[in-house]
Amino acid sequence: MLTSKRFSLLVAALIAALIWSAPIFAADDGGFGATIDNWFSILVGYIAQLLFFDVLFFDDAHTMPFAVAWLVVGAVYFTFRMGFINIRAFRHAIHCVRGRYDNPNDQGETTHFQALSTALSATVGLGNIAGVAIAISIGGPGATFWMIVAGFFGMSAKFTECTLGQMYREIRPDGHVMGGAMEYLSRGLAEVGWARLGKVLAVVFSLMCIGGSLGAGNAFQVSQSLSAVQQSFPIMQDYPWLYGLIMATLVGIVIIGGITRIAKITQAIVPAMCGIYVLACLWVILNHAAQVPAVFGQIVSGAFSPEAGLGGLIGVLVVGFQRAAFSNEAGIGSAAIAHSTAKTKYPVREGVVATLEPFIDTIVVCTMTALVIVITGVYNSPETAELVANKQGAALTGEAFRTVIDWFPIVLTISVVLFAYSTMISWSYYGERCWSYLFGDQSAIAFRIFFVIFVFLGSVTSASNVLDFSDLMILGMALPNILGLYLLQSKVRFSLDEYMEKLRHGDFEREAEQLKK
Repeated sequence: MLTSKRFSLLVAALIAALIWSAPIFAADDGGFGATIDNWFSILVGYIAQLLFFDVLFFDDAHTMPFAVAWLVVGAVYFTFRMGFINIRAFRHAIHCVRGRYDNPNDQGETTHFQALSTALSATVGLGNIAGVAIAISIGGPGATFWMIVAGFFGMSAKFTECTLGQMYREIRPDGHVMGGAMEYLSRGLAEVGWARLGKVLAVVFSLMCIGGSLGAGNAFQVSQSLSAVQQSFPIMQDYPWLYGLIMATLVGIVIIGGITRIAKITQAIVPAMCGIYVLACLWVILNHAAQVPAVFGQIVSGAFSPEAGLGGLIGVLVVGFQRAAFSNEAGIGSAAIAHSTAKTKYPVREGVVATLEPFIDTIVVCTMTALVIVITGVYNSPETAELVANKQGAALTGEAFRTVIDWFPIVLTISVVLFAYSTMISWSYYGERCWSYLFGDQSAIAFRIFFVIFVFLGSVTSASNVLDFSDLMILGMALPNILGLYLLQSKVRFSLDEYMEKLRHGDFEREAEQLKK
């Protein structure tokens, strides 16, 4: 059994090895860093052929990848199937998060607020800062509109998967929870006569989630946050590996403690980092207040531009939905892992709490970023063309802040590092749970070591290749997950109807009053 102390020693030895090998990673073209980047490029090419084949062709320049279409259809369907739960339970979700119905005696490891904070720390990250900037630089201001639409419909997909995560979670003898898409795919589908299919889907999901945690939840975060740090601290341009080393150390320290320590840290970091970032965005927006109506006009007209034709419309829609999926992860299945740990005896309640994620992540934070990017015009400025070409979204957002106040990028840099850090520690848990599902709890330490290594590798690979790899893994998780949601939807709807009936009759209010006595 590898104890926390021994793991700490292993991490220390790993960091020492990375320091010793730093000159190799820092080598110029032809060095080991370039070799790693080349491997990423080859891997991305193979996976793209498998998952991102086009199902709709509008013209040579505009197509609809299967993975994106799968997410769009799923999110819209579950919104109607669950009776627009994203609207009718919104107020109740806020009450739940505030602890109105919390019962400390319920089984689980985290409160509703801690589970939401952990899941948000994985979603409210560089997808909101870097991803939005990249989406607008590719699809124009109109991509913002479709990101908001995706966030709205994604709330219902998030409800469905997180409710199932609670229904089929397993409480281990030591009190730890094993829950998430891999559990409801394997155990849930077995209940309805699809045991073999469920097992296959659970394994595929787990493999994709492990890849997503190492890519989107790790290397992408380091790569994009590094670009912002380099803008504020040019010395890091010569020593990118140093930033990777620092982040690897900080991540390694936290993931030793598992979900309990992760939940406590994200509970403190998430409100602070969201507050800092939103205030910074509001400052930029207020400094350009006169332009705000025109910017909203650009966003709406860009989403339905008649000049672009049907192909252009679909192109902007695809970019918007793709970046929204990467940002809020609705329909991906990852958040169900965090929400399965919440203390509650009503699975639907945690599903309702989960609807707040896409709202906060996409409809609020992503929209703030989009307004800053569009209102400052950096997405199509000649001065930032290189950042756009290299898909350095975080640095592009930094330039947008710089147009208002020279030192504002420092504020953004702090936000970016906090976003990246919180996302990495949450995704380490997602990947670890899937790893443990495949190889057993005793092997979790191996994944933690891999994760720390990938934190470092993220600082020496190109942003473009890391972004592409991350997209493929994250969107790939939706394939088995949404299929499972379709097959298990009836059980969720039945439980939802029962829960809403109790809510209407005041049963939960009476339970809350009893707890206070």
